Amino acid sequence: MASPTLLTPTSKPTPLSPLKPKFTTTITSSSSTSTTTTTTSAAAFQPRRREFLSLATSILSPAWLFPLTPAALAASDEEYVKESEEVINRVRNTINMDKTDPNVASAVAELRETSNYWVAKYRREKSLLGRASFRDIYSALNAVSGHYISFGPTAPIPAKRKARILEEVDTAEKALLRGR
Repeated sequence: MASPTLLTPTSKPTPLSPLKPKFTTTITSSSSTSTTTTTTSAAAFQPRRREFLSLATSILSPAWLFPLTPAALAASDEEYVKESEEVINRVRNTINMDKTDPNVASAVAELRETSNYWVAKYRREKSLLGRASFRDIYSALNAVSGHYISFGPTAPIPAKRKARILEEVDTAEKALLRGR
């Protein structure tokens, strides 16, 4: 095999010839005195190589090397309840602010940051997706975020939408207290 060479802008790379190992098998028969030599190329062994590589890949997969139980990945129930209550309080405080309050824009920004974090964290949890509290908080956050994205952080939420959001938040809080 040729040794590697340094490529310069004026030099042309020389293609490396593929290695073609030859496998020699000697077959001897007891009834005859002749010996047969068979030469086989590596292409004949390609399916076995693929099988070996797929087996090696499945054995050395990250899931096997680092087994993670769902309980280790899932957030604790106490943590979910605590963070959900914080989100509910932030929603209530933000949408009940007076439109002339100079802190409305910063409160909306904080609410959006908190809601994005909460949704990103708990949307992946399969055990929480069926809970009534998750559904109602998610719906309220979606309505609040949608309003502020569409109309800006200083636009007041209309009375009907505000009443529906507060109702969803109240229902979610009751569901949290029941463990749902």
